[in-house]
Amino acid sequence: MGSRGLVPLWVGLREGKALHSYFYIGGMILHITKIKRFSQGELIDRLRRVTLLTDKSVYPYKDAYISLERISADSLMPAQYYVCSEILKEVRQLKWALQAEGVDMFGLDGYVKMWIDGEDAPVDLLPVIVEESIENNGSVVNIINDGMHRCCVARLDWLIPQVVFVRGVPKGLPYYAYPIPGGWDKVSIVDSLSDGFLKKWHRIKDYKSLYRNFNSAFDNVGKPRGTDCADRKK
Repeated sequence: MGSRGLVPLWVGLREGKALHSYFYIGGMILHITKIKRFSQGELIDRLRRVTLLTDKSVYPYKDAYISLERISADSLMPAQYYVCSEILKEVRQLKWALQAEGVDMFGLDGYVKMWIDGEDAPVDLLPVIVEESIENNGSVVNIINDGMHRCCVARLDWLIPQVVFVRGVPKGLPYYAYPIPGGWDKVSIVDSLSDGFLKKWHRIKDYKSLYRNFNSAFDNVGKPRGTDCADRKK
């Protein structure tokens, strides 16, 4: 794939219009044509409407305490044993493209909705989602729910990201995987995964029953997306 993801690619078309930004994802050049900003209050209201993926009657954040806070990525606990090198580069591309539009990916005071050429529907970008989690030994950890690669980019950039911090999630609805003992020191940056690579240590057999479905309250969270290295085998 050559230098894909290594160089920011955007074209300024001033002519009385907003700067148009371009970035690479999954081998494609994507163009952000419009951005709409939403407030912290709108973000939190929508988070309270997020359901579980397999049970749309359950709202894990409905009565939780939700705030936006600056927290060092080193203090956030990953639950995934790898990050993909190509996705890290793609996140950096998106960060640069958003900067050209005056949006700080790591300083969102709410969330943004992006319209992208080639996408059928707008895409919502939320801050990283972090949950306070009380583990079996009584440890209280701040576990990364959504935004593992963005957290890693924040560490590489020596930034303190602004994250959504959720406390008071019902005891029976924890994040579906355990935090990694040893934290970031045990996370590998990889191009592909070998057979049998341990990706996460799940809490229960039916771990998908604990998935939070952010798209129950937002639009296309997690898109556009390249090919995860979990789909690439050595």
